[in-house]
Amino acid sequence: MAESGARLRFSKMHGAGNDFVVIDLRDGTPSPDAALCRALADRHAGVGCDQILTIEAPRTATAAASYRIWNADGSAAQQCGNGARCVAAWLRRDRSAGRHGFDLDSPAGVHAVEVLDEDTFRIAMGVPQFAPAAIPLLGHVEAQDQYALDIDGRPVRFGAASMGNPHALLEVDDIDAAPVAALGAALQRDAAFPQSVNVGFAQVEARDRIRLRVYERGVGETLACGSGACAAAAMLMRRGRVDREVTVSLPGGDLRIAWPDDTAPILMAGPATFVFEGEWLP
Repeated sequence: MAESGARLRFSKMHGAGNDFVVIDLRDGTPSPDAALCRALADRHAGVGCDQILTIEAPRTATAAASYRIWNADGSAAQQCGNGARCVAAWLRRDRSAGRHGFDLDSPAGVHAVEVLDEDTFRIAMGVPQFAPAAIPLLGHVEAQDQYALDIDGRPVRFGAASMGNPHALLEVDDIDAAPVAALGAALQRDAAFPQSVNVGFAQVEARDRIRLRVYERGVGETLACGSGACAAAAMLMRRGRVDREVTVSLPGGDLRIAWPDDTAPILMAGPATFVFEGEWLP
């Protein structure tokens, strides 16, 4: 693995404010180790980002490339919708992918990409999974609309789903007043989530609009979470709280989520933006 002293070219990008350091490893450059990920992600002494994305050779015959995701604390992640759009934009600029659409291999599987315009992409994020074993969520066998845990002496009700990574969702009346950091961290520590969990707080404003904040594993609260937007929309759609196509408004911008039916892949559309190019010096 590449160590913190390695010299690396990178692109700084963001998707709706969820920001990334993107590194091309297709030339055989080793993957970043945990120390390098932490150094790159440091917003004072490094580049600053929520996650590091590494672009690698495709693993399947139809894919333009594969990518992996590394959190700011150096841990690996399984899914990142905003990151998928940024990887798609990077490959398009590099002329390594089709003009109108292509596939990407991610840690969670193969994602079909549709190019909507120069900086907007629609990603097929897979079919949401609700079985507790798939999340994973301990203490339950059958999927439920909502679960309850005792957190710091008070009952907390939440929905749960997997988008290839675990998500919990709490519906709130006032998103601005939601205890995102405190309750998000408490749920992540709970033994019911053996792989921890991304915790979303959603306020339904209309049948076609949700406001959402997400406290992510290995990062904390981010300006946007694409897989979290998909998970929140899917859970609220199954409850009948919102329509099958909604705008999810996050602190960093809006994403469009569509889920035609419970057996179909959920679709996420949104922007991908280049910020600057740089070189990490040893």
